[in-house]
Amino acid sequence: MTDTAFTNIKACVFDAYGTLFDVDAAAREEQKSLGDDWKAISDVWRLKQLQYTWLRSLQGNYISFWNVTEDALDFALATANRQDAGLKKRLMDLYLKLSAYEEVPATLRKLKAAGLKCAILSNGSPEMLAAAVDNAGIADLLDGVYSVEGLNIFKPHPSVYELAVSGLNVSASQISYQSSNGWDAYSAKDFGFNAIWCNRFSQADERLPAAPDFQIKTLTEMLPLVGIQA
Repeated sequence: MTDTAFTNIKACVFDAYGTLFDVDAAAREEQKSLGDDWKAISDVWRLKQLQYTWLRSLQGNYISFWNVTEDALDFALATANRQDAGLKKRLMDLYLKLSAYEEVPATLRKLKAAGLKCAILSNGSPEMLAAAVDNAGIADLLDGVYSVEGLNIFKPHPSVYELAVSGLNVSASQISYQSSNGWDAYSAKDFGFNAIWCNRFSQADERLPAAPDFQIKTLTEMLPLVGIQA
């Protein structure tokens, strides 16, 4: 990892789920129904959601991230012996209203004030992303919201990262990419982005090529790394 801040950054691109939006928020809202199992169910839901994107990409069996999310929830609820149609519907509805992490709006405002483009690059379907962005009230702070839908493949395929380059009309070397998913941050660095891993949960380093340039705990810490006073 580097010891110096990035230079010549023109755009900051963010992963959505887990980076800007709290993936535990839906299950947390249903604690009354899920009880002490809520976090375990949320963890399995998220793990299977990611696993299904990778497996479907390898199989060539693409479905939208919304459908992947539903399949993963079915698995998580079955694993916890909580197969309940009403509960499932509430959780899926809540996934459209995931709360943003506390520092997100202020961080985006500072980036925009400094003249940097800001965008989301996500596996999420356009409808999911539009709902989350609207719920967080950050639409006016974004120059683009890029979804894999249309490519019919999920991250970390290089064609996904290329969406930000073409959409923002900047080179990969002029983009700072932020993700809370280690595998995503490593893959973005391998693609050619400047990469920051927002390692919110103190996860171990991945055993993958191209380590991210920096690790941080919250997105506020990225500001000086792209040349902005926090």
